[in-house]
Amino acid sequence: MGEGIRGCSMVGKVVFCLLLLQQLKMGYATIYNVGEELGWTFNVSSWPIGKNFHAGDILAFSYNPSMHNVVVVDKVGYNWCLTHPIEATVHRSGKDQIKLVEGMNYYICSRPGHCQMGMKLAINATS
Repeated sequence: MGEGIRGCSMVGKVVFCLLLLQQLKMGYATIYNVGEELGWTFNVSSWPIGKNFHAGDILAFSYNPSMHNVVVVDKVGYNWCLTHPIEATVHRSGKDQIKLVEGMNYYICSRPGHCQMGMKLAINATS
């Protein structure tokens, strides 16, 4: 009879540990390297296809800061490759890490012609 109680106690501990691990997993963001080995560059707009993004995940943009930047824009800015000088958040470090918010997230390079040549991203992040 003592064995059955110990066994039940062990199962309870395992279940508790599994629940704890699940909670810890939900607290960690996934870091995505934009464009993989090519980095933030031209024709990167198809890179998100097949990926599942969540609010809180991090996009890591790697690029040459003397050639590119990353600008957070709205849908109009994305569609028309426009930035709103007052509202735009411009990143210029070459190693930017940007946290996704729930819903649509839009990014472009604002250097002349770059967005028009496919240097833009639209990512939907779920909760």
